[in-house]
Amino acid sequence: MQKDYYNILGVNKGASKEEIKKAFYKMAHKYHPDKKEGNEVKFKEVNEAYQILSDDTKRSQYDQFGSGFQNMGQGGGYQGGFEGFDFSGFQNGSADFDFGNLNDIFSDFFGGGMGGGRREARRGRDISTEIQIPFYDSIFGINRKILITKTSNCLTCHGSGAKEGTKMEICKRCNGQGKIRETKRTILGSISSTKVCEECHGAGEMPKEVCEKCKGKGVMRREEEISIVIPAGIRDGEMIRMSGMGEAISKGTPGDLYIKINVSPHPTFKREGSNLVMDLNLKLSDALLGTKHKIETLDGEIEVAIPEGVGINEILRVRGKGVPLSKGKRGDILIKLHIKLPSKISRKSRELIEELKKDGI
Repeated sequence: MQKDYYNILGVNKGASKEEIKKAFYKMAHKYHPDKKEGNEVKFKEVNEAYQILSDDTKRSQYDQFGSGFQNMGQGGGYQGGFEGFDFSGFQNGSADFDFGNLNDIFSDFFGGGMGGGRREARRGRDISTEIQIPFYDSIFGINRKILITKTSNCLTCHGSGAKEGTKMEICKRCNGQGKIRETKRTILGSISSTKVCEECHGAGEMPKEVCEKCKGKGVMRREEEISIVIPAGIRDGEMIRMSGMGEAISKGTPGDLYIKINVSPHPTFKREGSNLVMDLNLKLSDALLGTKHKIETLDGEIEVAIPEGVGINEILRVRGKGVPLSKGKRGDILIKLHIKLPSKISRKSRELIEELKKDGI
C-alpha cells in the first residue's frame, strides 16, 4: 500500500526542507511513545516520512514512483504486494493447507527475491527528551550531560550476552545459519520463506554460558549519562538527533535519541534571525542633544553613542555582537530607540519649548 509521506507530516507537496523539518519536530514530539497520548505506530510513520522527504534524492524518487521506490530492483520485478487482497474466504478450505497468514507468506516470498536470505536489521526504539538551557548558551553553544533511564547494552558483557571467558557454540535451532527457512503448503502450492532465527537473533551462534547480569539478553534497563553537544545559534524548540543513542535491542542496532531544546527568555534581548534585538528608552533631551549610553551585551558591557536628533523608533546597529555565523562571523545587535515624553511640564520647560517652536524645532 502506497504511503502519503506529505500527508503523514501534514505538509503540502511543495513544502520546503525547513517546513518539513519543523513539521517533523512537531509530529515526533506529539506521537512519541513516552508521551501520555503517544502512538508508537504513528511515531515510526513520521520518522520514516522525514527520512525520505529530508533527502533530496529519496524525495525525488518518491515523487516519481511513490513509496514503493525503495523496493525497486529487489525480488525480480514483483512490487505490488498482496495487502489489498482478502484471503479470509479461504480459511475454511482443505485441512491439507495452511491458510493462516498468506499476506505474510507472500511478503516474505516476493519481498526479498526467490532466493531469499535478505535480512531486515533489528532496530531499537527511538526515544526523546527535552532540556532547558539559558539564552546565553543557545547563542554560543554548550556541552551538556543528562541522565536517561533506557534500555542499554549490558556493562558486564558489553552487549554480547555471554559470560566473560565463555566459548561460543553454533546455534542449534538454525545450525549456525542465522536464519530459518520455512515451507508452507497453500492453494498456490508450496511457498518457502526465510526469517531471522529467533533463538540467536541472526548471529548464528550462542554463548555456552550466558551473562548472569543480563541473563544472556545483552541489554538491560539502566540509567545512562549522555553527553550532548549543543551547537551555537540553536533556536528554541529545535531538536537534536543523536544516532544510536536510543533504546538498545539484543543483537540489533540501537534506535536514535531526539532532544528538544527549550531556550529560556532573556530579560533584554530577543532573537530575530542572526540578530539580537533590544529596546532602549531615552529622555527627550537625550534624543535632541545626543548622549552616550551603557548597555550590557552577551559579551559584556559596551558604550553606545546616541546621535543628536534621533527620531522615535529609530534603530541603532552594533555590528558583530549578535548570533555566531559561519567562518567566525556574527550577526548584529539592533537597538530600538523609544523617546519617553514627560507627562507634566514645568513653567520653565514650557518657556524653553516655546523658544524651540520659534526656531522651527
